[in-house]
Amino acid sequence: MSFLDGLSRRGLIGLAALGSAGLFFGALFFQFVLGVQPCAMCYWQRWPHRIGIALGLVGLAIPKALLAWAGALNMAVSAGLAMYHTGVERHWWLGPSSCTSRGVDLLSSECGLLDPDCGTAIVLCDEIAWQMFGLSMANYNVIFSLVFMGLWIMAARRAA
Repeated sequence: MSFLDGLSRRGLIGLAALGSAGLFFGALFFQFVLGVQPCAMCYWQRWPHRIGIALGLVGLAIPKALLAWAGALNMAVSAGLAMYHTGVERHWWLGPSSCTSRGVDLLSSECGLLDPDCGTAIVLCDEIAWQMFGLSMANYNVIFSLVFMGLWIMAARRAA
């Protein structure tokens, strides 16, 4: 018998929401404490975790299977966004022209290309800002989102 077998639907929902909270606040820690600036796609990936936290709070009060299925679908979207970002980072496919090196026109800046004191820095979506063991933050988001999706599915299938 594993630890998860002993958890109720409410417990599984809480664990999934706590995981999303950990990833969301971890991203904020990387941004504001460690100074790793996120790109536009990184911001996109935060939304499902915010929604997961909200669904988890509702699910703790009203642990319904339908809500847990919504949490699973939300984490599937999270994993999909992270997989898309992973492909853009690894140059497997093109990303949005608004945040990749193919779409940013550095020469048209009114500040000039080499003036570090003018304007805000452009964070490109197709460059890996941080990695550990060869995996980027987007890669870790895929893995954890799939794990959380599994928790939401277990919660949905668990008797109330």
